[in-house]
Amino acid sequence: MFAGCKPAQRQAGTSQAIPVGVYLSFTGSTATFGESTFKGIQLAVEEINAKGGINGRQIEIHKEDDRSDAQEARSAVTKLIQRDKVVAVIGEVASSRSLAAAPICQENRIPMISPSSTNPKVTQVGDYIFRVCFIDPFQGTVVATFAYQTLKVRRAAILTDVKNDYSVGLAQYFKETFTRLGGQIVAEKSYSEGDPDFRAQLTAIKAANPEVIFVPGYYSEVGTIARQARELGITVPFLGGDGWDSPKLVEGAGDALEGSYFSNHYSHESTDPVVQEFVRKFKARYNGEVPDALAALGYDAANILFDAIKRAGSAEPSKIRDALAQTKDFPGVTGKITIDEQRNARKPAVILQVRGKEFKYVQTIQP
Repeated sequence: MFAGCKPAQRQAGTSQAIPVGVYLSFTGSTATFGESTFKGIQLAVEEINAKGGINGRQIEIHKEDDRSDAQEARSAVTKLIQRDKVVAVIGEVASSRSLAAAPICQENRIPMISPSSTNPKVTQVGDYIFRVCFIDPFQGTVVATFAYQTLKVRRAAILTDVKNDYSVGLAQYFKETFTRLGGQIVAEKSYSEGDPDFRAQLTAIKAANPEVIFVPGYYSEVGTIARQARELGITVPFLGGDGWDSPKLVEGAGDALEGSYFSNHYSHESTDPVVQEFVRKFKARYNGEVPDALAALGYDAANILFDAIKRAGSAEPSKIRDALAQTKDFPGVTGKITIDEQRNARKPAVILQVRGKEFKYVQTIQP
């Protein structure tokens, strides 16, 4: 797709709205990822347009649903670039879908900002691909260090979703750090996103007698995994990454994840005034809903893009790209954001604990 195509021509006029594309999973297995992220983006757009837009031009959002599917992500981005003539694209959450769509943005020289794809390979696609989240080598290190130093466990099992680049990468970085610290991986098992039954893998894990089980998957399976583990008599806590962050996590798990931990990009409980102001505005806009990390990252991704357009003094994609690359100490909701030479964001992570239906703040870990 798009092989040999010239970059789509953008209109360079100054009076019309600035078209920005958004592709996310509004339906399918990880629909809450798209819904939450878009609420953050929408809030940022409404705020900037209410202030008169950028250089006198309103932001106009064109959105596409990729249905939680990598091939659909390619189609969605193609439509945004070719049909809607967007000057930049925000998306995706899942790394496999960002990796599917990024080459199209790169080939057409349209800046793409992923709010929350953490696999390192995403920004390695090319110099038009950015992210505003930390990456998995850091996240895997954070969780492994927390397990070893804070929980003081020495025996861990890993259950990986082999269908997703995110899960495979995060499992690898957890394993590297945990073993380097002196821990032992006593079992490594796998599943594929969409699987309904994990009892065979969990039975093997139980026999290996771990003190903790690391499941770097998406919320859509983690709840079921935890529930089936408890039915088999496994009592040790689970650990996870930011893919757990969804209100549906506890829905699927019941109380099976009570006391378990996962790494994330921010906590709404933070006392930082930037965070509290965002939480206040989000709750006012969305009927009291508390924003999760995906909403916060969507908000940050949109605002970093708008800041870059403003600094570029232009809606030309190449100038937006250059301005994005120069982003330094941007006061984001998820932390101060500086885009490094690899177009990744250097920033802290937080550890949260599942308590009841809430994710309670435990600690912050700096890069």
